[in-house]
Amino acid sequence: MARKKTITRDQILKAAYEVVAKEGFARFTARNIAAKMKCSTQPIYLEFKNMEDLKQALLKEIFDYLSAEVLPKEHSGNKLVDLGFNYIEFATKEKKLYKALYLEESLGDKSIQKFSFDYFVDLVQQIPEYKNLPEDKLSALYAGFWIVVTGLAALTAANIMKPTNEEIKILLTETIKNLTTNNDDLKQAFSGFKFH
Repeated sequence: MARKKTITRDQILKAAYEVVAKEGFARFTARNIAAKMKCSTQPIYLEFKNMEDLKQALLKEIFDYLSAEVLPKEHSGNKLVDLGFNYIEFATKEKKLYKALYLEESLGDKSIQKFSFDYFVDLVQQIPEYKNLPEDKLSALYAGFWIVVTGLAALTAANIMKPTNEEIKILLTETIKNLTTNNDDLKQAFSGFKFH
């Protein structure tokens, strides 16, 4: 008679999420995840081919969470400004997870950059005035926006700055305006940055 599974895939993903959200991807090991569930590592390897398989499943869950619950919240009526607000709020409220995803090198791949770029492009395609931006201008908009929002997020999460919502809205609105109008020097400066 085969033994009944007592630890499910969802329980493993939940424990893996807790490890990463509290300690980062540097602590993403089978032993640490098993310790969180108070079991051996065997259930992990029964459900997942290897730790990379588990990491990819976890990243999919995190990206689904970001896409559905974190990034699309409405604040100002401007989708790009709202994206910036939500990203900064995520960095402030879920500091360890934000750091694990966006600031640590231990993630080991470009999945967060790809997710962020794809999310940004999909969002821009929904905004009539930006829908037909040429690829170079879209890349420059993404780079400039990303640099400003990541700077604000990191400084806010570290309690170095405490901008008000109105200050964030003004800064993001002006950044977007400067990157999408005929400011060729600014666009040229950001067009060389490659994030994806």
